[in-house]
Amino acid sequence: MDPVTLETARLLLRPFGPSDADAVHAACQDADIQYYTPAPTPFRREDAEKYVSETGPQGWSTDRDYILGAFRADSGALVGSFCLTKLFQGVYELGYWAAKEQRGRGYSAEAARMLCDWGFATLGAHRIEWWAMVGNAPSRALAEKLGFTLEGTLRNRSMVNGEPHDWWVGGLLKP
Repeated sequence: MDPVTLETARLLLRPFGPSDADAVHAACQDADIQYYTPAPTPFRREDAEKYVSETGPQGWSTDRDYILGAFRADSGALVGSFCLTKLFQGVYELGYWAAKEQRGRGYSAEAARMLCDWGFATLGAHRIEWWAMVGNAPSRALAEKLGFTLEGTLRNRSMVNGEPHDWWVGGLLKP
C-alpha cells in the first residue's frame, strides 16, 4: 500500500522522512519510551535514522506496519509515532509512543483515534488490539479513552532488562 497522510483538527499524520530523524532521536531519549516500547536502549542517532528511512517505508511496502508520525499542525512539532501492525486478516495491533513534552494535551488520543478509524475504513479491520506492559498506566488510560476493552493480563509475556514482565491486552471492535 502506498503511504497515506491523515489530518485531524490539530494534527498531521504522515509517514516519517529522513528530516524527522533529529526529532525522533530526541523524543526516544525518554526513559519511558525505551522501557515500555521495543525501541533500542540506548536509542542512538543511527536508530532514529533507520526508523525513519527503513523501518517505516518497509512497513508500508510490505503491507504489514502502517507507521505514521503525528505532528502538530500549528508548529510542526513531533507529537509521536502511531502505527497499525497486521496480526491476522482483519486484525491489527495499535502501537504508539508520544514525545514527553507533548503528553497530556489530548494529541495522542486524537492521533490514535484517527488511525483506528482509518484502519476500520480502509484496511478492513474488524478488530484492533492494544498491548502494553503492566505498569504503563498512561498507555492503558489512552486505550480505555479510545474505547478499548481490557481483555486480560498475559503473564511473563516479555523480557525487559533480563526480567519477565506481564502485559495487558485489550480489543476494540469495528463500530
